[in-house]
Amino acid sequence: MAKGAHFDTRETTQPAARERALFAHLRALLKSARARTPALRRQLRGLRIEDLKTRAALAQVPVLRKSGLAEMQRAAPPFGGLTPARAGSFRHLLVSPGPIFEPEARGLDWWGAARALYAAGFRKGDIALNCFSYHLTPGGHIMASGAHAIGCAVIPGGTAGSEAQVEAIHHYRPRGYCGTPDFLKILLDKAIAMNRDASSIRSALVSGAALPAGLRAELEARGVPARQAYATAELGVIAYESSGAGGALVEGMMINEGLIVEIVRPGTGEPAAPGDVGEVVVTRLDAHYPLLRLATGDLSAFLPGASPCGRTNARIRGWMGRADQTTKVKGMFVHPAQIAETGRRHPELLRLRLAVTRAADQDVMTLLAECAAPDAALAARVAGTLQSVTGLRGAVRLAAPGSLPNDGKVIADERPAG
Repeated sequence: MAKGAHFDTRETTQPAARERALFAHLRALLKSARARTPALRRQLRGLRIEDLKTRAALAQVPVLRKSGLAEMQRAAPPFGGLTPARAGSFRHLLVSPGPIFEPEARGLDWWGAARALYAAGFRKGDIALNCFSYHLTPGGHIMASGAHAIGCAVIPGGTAGSEAQVEAIHHYRPRGYCGTPDFLKILLDKAIAMNRDASSIRSALVSGAALPAGLRAELEARGVPARQAYATAELGVIAYESSGAGGALVEGMMINEGLIVEIVRPGTGEPAAPGDVGEVVVTRLDAHYPLLRLATGDLSAFLPGASPCGRTNARIRGWMGRADQTTKVKGMFVHPAQIAETGRRHPELLRLRLAVTRAADQDVMTLLAECAAPDAALAARVAGTLQSVTGLRGAVRLAAPGSLPNDGKVIADERPAG
């Protein structure tokens, strides 16, 4: 399986061949699972599975929002009608904040963490210290299953105290670390304070917290190059950092194999323009828990060009913030989908951004809209549409194409705190 610079040959598949295989797998999976998965049937209503051969066709399927999973699960426990399998057939039954309930199926590396760990430097025969929680939440299980798939022994450190973890490091001499980046620094500092040797740690796969450039540089200076994984409890590892020539960090994150990742305009299911920041939407091709166009609520963007690490899948820029920018204005909620609907009614508009400010103790909405040929009459028509869609009055300011920031923000709440 794992050999050389890459985990397996799938990582170097020609992109067109990968795309054909993904969509063939998707159609076969949906044909098998639809009859036994009520939520999937509702999502596919009016659509022909045999037509799902391209990303354009897939974009016709309504998105399934992660923010709605808890309500779905309350209505149809335990998993909201999203799995054809019985709860008792899974390996683990897990809970994330929300609460959202997630299954873990039986099988090797069900969460897809092995590729991320391998790219971070984990190898067969290594010992890995896993400091993600094993209690109810999936984090510890995601990383442990991937490490076992590579052939590593795992120390299930979980969220035990730093002193106990340092003693385990000193005794077992693990080569790899999985956990949050800040806790890795705490352990390295604690080892010095306790006069214990933690120099065996030479690779780290981190997630669950920010990795600032300063902390990354400090860990690397201490002999532990850290690589990040982008993962969720429902989807497992979505993307991961890799290294190029000489072990140098490669820009962005590789998309994991076995997933179809899209970037859509926030508040919609419509594909974003190439390079634009938008919401990450993922289709997971798994027979036990098939997730079709799950909108994660996270922002990212595709990177152009091939990766210097030799893997041929697409790359994203990593986690860039949250896509759910719903804001209350004058006591009424304004949603990104409403701004997108305003744009749909005026195809001459390009990127949109609703700024919410305060003036004379009142909320003020201003819709900034890029347009190649701005004029006062168009601005007036757009203002009328904005009021019709949101139920609130707002000013419209037309701007030159390319003048608004490409940061995925559809609604910018610029009101002072408090």
